[in-house]
Amino acid sequence: MAKITGPAGSCVLLLGNEAIARGALEGGVGVASAYPGTPSTEVVEALFKASGEVKLYVEWSVNEKVAFEVAYAAAICGVRSLTAMKHVGLNVASDPLMTSAYTGVEDGFLIVSADDPSMWSSQNEQDNRYYGQHAFIPVFEPASPMEAKNMAKAGLEFSSKWKHPVILRTTTRVSHTRGPVILGELPKPRLKGVFRRSVERWNVVYARKLREEMLKRWSIIAEDVNNVEFNVFEDVDSENLIIASGLAYSYVKDALKMLNRDGEISILKIATTVPVPRKLIVKALSKSSRVLVVEELEPIVEVEVKRIAFEERLNIEVQGKNLIPQIGELTLENVVNAIARFSGYSYRLPEPLPKPTVNIPLRPPTLCPGCSHRAAFFALKKAVAISKINPVYCGDIGCYGLGTFPPFETQDTLVEMGGSIGLANGFAHVEAEKTPIAIIGDSTFFHAGIPALINAVYNKAAILVIVLDNKTTAMTGGQPTPETGIYATGEEAPVVMIENIARASGVEYVETVDPYKIRESVEVISNALKYVKNTGKVALIVMRRKCALNISSIANRRGIKKPTYEVLEDKCKACKVCYNLFSCPAIVEQKNGKALINMLCIGCGVCADICPHNAIAKVGEGDGEWLKLWW
Repeated sequence: MAKITGPAGSCVLLLGNEAIARGALEGGVGVASAYPGTPSTEVVEALFKASGEVKLYVEWSVNEKVAFEVAYAAAICGVRSLTAMKHVGLNVASDPLMTSAYTGVEDGFLIVSADDPSMWSSQNEQDNRYYGQHAFIPVFEPASPMEAKNMAKAGLEFSSKWKHPVILRTTTRVSHTRGPVILGELPKPRLKGVFRRSVERWNVVYARKLREEMLKRWSIIAEDVNNVEFNVFEDVDSENLIIASGLAYSYVKDALKMLNRDGEISILKIATTVPVPRKLIVKALSKSSRVLVVEELEPIVEVEVKRIAFEERLNIEVQGKNLIPQIGELTLENVVNAIARFSGYSYRLPEPLPKPTVNIPLRPPTLCPGCSHRAAFFALKKAVAISKINPVYCGDIGCYGLGTFPPFETQDTLVEMGGSIGLANGFAHVEAEKTPIAIIGDSTFFHAGIPALINAVYNKAAILVIVLDNKTTAMTGGQPTPETGIYATGEEAPVVMIENIARASGVEYVETVDPYKIRESVEVISNALKYVKNTGKVALIVMRRKCALNISSIANRRGIKKPTYEVLEDKCKACKVCYNLFSCPAIVEQKNGKALINMLCIGCGVCADICPHNAIAKVGEGDGEWLKLWW
């Protein structure tokens, strides 16, 4: 990760997310909170890294709603704050989001929403500019890492000016693109504030009055966005006009160069997509007869442009989603094609690259070598078979979503954070033939699993909950959880145990097992399934073993030698259990069907435990420190 605390005037190559973090520092942010989620994670990771040099308070919160409330409270006290989350995270935080516009804030409050067109790391495509419209919160949308830095600072200042929250909406290609960023001055942030009691403002018992005040404030904000420096009309005296927002502007500029038409079409760059700069749009429309609106995902700006054209009685042709895809990320190719069709330019696509002559083997989605989830799924499938039950596997958001695929196929549903236990509650009351098994990770359990678990106890849902606990938020890069025992800074933190929460929630059957111990895991799961069937109550198992990727990384950095394993050719019967049923990518099939352990092996030894012919043996003990890393 790049250093974001360099001196003013220096030029640094930064990710868009890192640039947002730097911009927040330049804007005087004193508090930052988030729950990790791709593509937003690096914003607060960068602030954690900077917090050793620039004093501010930074935290990983248990979920996005709590993260929002932490930053919101700081802004209420007059401390500039930031909260960051991926697009679906704003769904979790939407309750306080809606209210924050009613109450306003006392100083800058920036809400970073990182949308994920094409669903590279998400369960849906979602355009969170709609939240701006819905909640009456301005939305700023940057076109590049440099602009992301400047806009983060400007967003905090705009929020401070009007005492109103601001959303900074990015998409994956801005968040995860690197670009040159010129650094500005770093002010000393305000870290402590004062809560000034004003019940009629901060208590939404008075929501009717607050809504009236918020709408008055909104009308002033809608006027002021016309003065925002990032909204620019590039007038070349053309009847054709392209209106582009955020990243789309960068694509439009590159597309016109590819078409050799740079400077032939006027461009209106819109950075405040909610509310749009009406006066600037009217000015641009009045000089044009045809308009193409280019934006990523939904036709939010397009609809506003059409509405404004109608209200101003401008006889103008407006095109947009009839030429620009409404699904997936924008690409340079589809923007070039849209502009060519809109303008009547002739354009021939470049010849495609020749297909490779070498057949590259497919790499199906799979868990990492040594991942404890693989052992847990293997034991679960075996226990279910022994118990002779018909399960419905309720999956959740995390690395273990890969259990969807063969050979495990243990994620029948996967909807949203905490949905495993929530859906299992419903299945327990209506599915007469199947036993609901909820599979959830440790970070996801803390995020959204606890209320559903309490609901299951209270409403007597006969379900088995399995918490796959690798003591980290693995899918987003290994951020700590309340159980990890450290903060992101490396300092010691209190430990909150999942078992204790389960027992305090009323779960009577709670067991903990090491998933690497396959036989013991099978027995524990089998007994829990019997308990659920015989009592009609909730059972919970914590299957705990640290993330293999983290352990392997630590071992490599410290020079700790791992144990080594090999297949004994004379004993291997080519039964395929290790590479087909267990599906470890460190074990491959040879031409004769026998197994071979390759360089991906991290020395977990589970394959030796499951081999029915004792054909896998440890041949190198490794260092004594190796085992200590796992706990």
